[in-house]
Amino acid sequence: NSEDVRCKCICPPYKDHSGHIYNKNVSQKDCDCLHVVEPMPVPGPDVEAYCLRCECKYEERSSVTIKVNNVILSA
Repeated sequence: NSEDVRCKCICPPYKDHSGHIYNKNVSQKDCDCLHVVEPMPVPGPDVEAYCLRCECKYEERSSVTIKVNNVILSA
């Protein structure tokens, strides 16, 4: 498959939890903290506050283009 899709969530530190980056292959409509952050590092009452701090972005990229560029750059 030449097209890779993923959702990337960048979550900053929250209370006693360090910041973390989560990646998951999900559809664009499911690109949010609740669908991507697994396991959820905070207990139930803190999930909403934790997720509001996370920035999630849907990304599409071409593996073929990346591989070709890597070959060109390493030549």
